[in-house]
Amino acid sequence: MTSFLDLLPFRTIPSSYVLATLLALGTLTLGKFLVKALGVLLQTFVLPGKSVKKYGAGKGAWAVVTGASEGIGREYALQLAKKGFNVLVLARNATALNALVSEITATVPAGKSVQARSLVMDFSKLDNATQWSAFHTEIANMDIGVLVNNVGRSHSYPADFVDAPEEEVDNILSININATVKVTRAVLPGMIKRKRGLILSSGSLAGISIVSPMLAPYAASKAFLASFSAALSEEVKGKGIDVETVNTYFVVFEHVENPQVQHYVPNPEGVRSLGPSSGLLYASSAQKVASSYFYQIGSPCGALWTGRPTLSTPYWSHSLLDWAMNVIGWKGLFGRIAHKTHIDIRRRALRKLEREAKKQ
Repeated sequence: MTSFLDLLPFRTIPSSYVLATLLALGTLTLGKFLVKALGVLLQTFVLPGKSVKKYGAGKGAWAVVTGASEGIGREYALQLAKKGFNVLVLARNATALNALVSEITATVPAGKSVQARSLVMDFSKLDNATQWSAFHTEIANMDIGVLVNNVGRSHSYPADFVDAPEEEVDNILSININATVKVTRAVLPGMIKRKRGLILSSGSLAGISIVSPMLAPYAASKAFLASFSAALSEEVKGKGIDVETVNTYFVVFEHVENPQVQHYVPNPEGVRSLGPSSGLLYASSAQKVASSYFYQIGSPCGALWTGRPTLSTPYWSHSLLDWAMNVIGWKGLFGRIAHKTHIDIRRRALRKLEREAKKQ
């Protein structure tokens, strides 16, 4: 009696052909994997990216950095000044901005003429016409070569969306999305006119690399930035302008305005309360993260060939982990792990708040 399997075409193919085909497919798959792995390793550890001179460093061009009063935004401003850019720093903490301007002025390398200015802005106040008018006036005659969209806010601690304070959610969306779009829209026309520029946005593990339950608005805002940057990049790539999102995981910062519970959550503005760690999730300093990016402008590193245009994960441990997570897949599993982690973080954060309340 003839079985169904006997009727299939491959039943008539000699076993040697089947084995040869499987071997060829296996070799092709392994070769593809090795090429991708080599590309990630070369970009992360060996090959330099584009030079900042392309954007006017040392030629009187300005860099505008939002959220520059602390964390990685502060470090971006310092390093851009050292590379020869004039720097305009924006944040709501006037004292911190003044200190940063003084530090930039004091640490400019010999032989370089660099200006530093600050402008106090509360990016949650989208309807504050006075501050936005002041911003437009400040940049009106600037030759802006670099825009760093670093300003951002996260949750005070992880919470289910229905339990998150409405004001906090509104501020996250206003600052991370609307204010960033507003600043970019103000700066971009000048870059197009001058046919050069770099627009850099700060991404995050949450929302870009993994699903992040209990951080839904924050994660969504970072996913928006990645999508916005990818689309904008395609629009302006023929006009001499580069657009990128830098994906960072945890970073231990020395300069954090408020090292309390808001820094428990994964975000590029700081996680000091989690403490130093030698794990792959952590970078030991904002200086190292910023340095890795400026060395590898235009290089995806760990995001190479992962279907996420204009995304870069330049810091070495973040790069390797990002690549490994995409090789493994199973994003749903990582999301469940993150959910359990956030439940525990919320529990510890609430306990800390209870202890502090008892002391008062």
